[in-house]
Amino acid sequence: MRPRRGESLKSENIYRTAAYVTAFSVAEKFFGFLYRIILSRTLGSEGMGMYQVALSVFAVLATVAASGLPLTVSRLITKYRAEQDRNAQQSVLTAALLSALFFSVPVFLLLWAGRGAFGFLFSDERCMAVLMVLLPSLTFNSVYSVLRGAMWGNKQFIPYCVIDLAEELCMIGAGVLLVTRMTDVFDGAKRVAFAVVLSYLVSFTLSVLYYFCKGGRLKSPRGQLKPLLSSALPITGMRTSNSLMNSAISLLLPARLMAAGLSESAAMSEIGVAMGMSMPVLSIPATLIGSLALVMVPELAENFFRGNHSRLRANIEKALKITVLVACMLIPPLFVLGEDIGILLFSNAHGGEIIRNCCFMLLPTSLHMITCSVLNSLGCEKQTCLYFFAGAAATLLCVLLLPQFAGVYALMIGCAASAVITTFLNLRLIAKKSMEKVRFCKHTLISAASILPAIVFGTLLRGTLLAFLPALPAAILCGCAVMAAQGLFLMAAGTVRPQWVLVLLKR
Repeated sequence: MRPRRGESLKSENIYRTAAYVTAFSVAEKFFGFLYRIILSRTLGSEGMGMYQVALSVFAVLATVAASGLPLTVSRLITKYRAEQDRNAQQSVLTAALLSALFFSVPVFLLLWAGRGAFGFLFSDERCMAVLMVLLPSLTFNSVYSVLRGAMWGNKQFIPYCVIDLAEELCMIGAGVLLVTRMTDVFDGAKRVAFAVVLSYLVSFTLSVLYYFCKGGRLKSPRGQLKPLLSSALPITGMRTSNSLMNSAISLLLPARLMAAGLSESAAMSEIGVAMGMSMPVLSIPATLIGSLALVMVPELAENFFRGNHSRLRANIEKALKITVLVACMLIPPLFVLGEDIGILLFSNAHGGEIIRNCCFMLLPTSLHMITCSVLNSLGCEKQTCLYFFAGAAATLLCVLLLPQFAGVYALMIGCAASAVITTFLNLRLIAKKSMEKVRFCKHTLISAASILPAIVFGTLLRGTLLAFLPALPAAILCGCAVMAAQGLFLMAAGTVRPQWVLVLLKR
């Protein structure tokens, strides 16, 4: 049946908005990626390890303070927008701000005043000093998270993206200026942490100004705290547990690596390579999928609340198919050029080996990310929280048992196992929640089947190009050629439909 004109226009708007958001996200991640390269070359793997360990503990605090609030605020505002109840929208935001401040301010004061008593958190006492530098930004980040959720629910995607980009650019500018004056890697790690504080202050200030300049107001939170917390707490619980797990891994993995025979310095360097160099490259799909989720989640919530099951099913299919496509298109160039990427970007061949060997985990981790976003938009926060714990158990078991056999790869194996488990459970629940059958298996099989020939083609092409060109232009040409060839194959198979580009180029 041919879609009505209104539905077609709405679909075009989704593609167009997703394309704009993706462009901003790619720019933000690109600058952040360059910043990572600068830090890895300046701080070295030991300095990056200190910074990453302190940042992982800070991430736990930030997650507990406000992680479940943005999505919940977005979903409730979407609901009240459909009911045309502006007062309820403002009450929800006020309730969320109070909830965020209720945790972030006391925790900041407690840790700052009693920082000497919490030194047991780190095996390296220098990490505690780095955390103290980061701590003041906890409140700034919490308030911005709530206001970001309000922008999300009101479909104000461009201001959201501009503020995020400004935050990233501020962190990069301040970090580069500060780290060039460091006296040693410990001083450098603290200076990088201070740049993070400045960037959060910028996003806090811009978001507050934008909200009130656009006519936003604070209303009594009465009647909104209970539904807000009922929805937000399971998400916060899941994300807090995830942050706690990451922190536990940051503390546990060095100990397990040292038990396997590495020195303390070597163990910290391994973590710096894996988490500070390889993981940012392997998280590239998260940039694109995060953009898709940003646009699709309010749309899914609106379809759900209005009972529009046909459009709900179509949008879920669209999200899953694009996610699979992004992951499968990136696996071949990362496998073929993984070692080159590690050497060219980080001057670290080991980091490149990790990228090459672990790039196949992109498919399950990408599907895990989008399916969690879909289920949260449908009000399934409690189920996704339970599924998370099943995956987290697999990750912790891998980190505990595998370092003596696989070294730092134990972390990657654990992440992949967790993603496979949670994705399977999420897809089962999506199938139950959707009133109409969601079809994407054929699309997934075709996309996955294109990976092996693309890798073979890329491997042969890389060897030929390196015989005539320097490493950098050879890598760029090879990566572009592999993705182009794979894209043409998928287009011929009917898997790729470039609506985003076509819609974006329309006047």
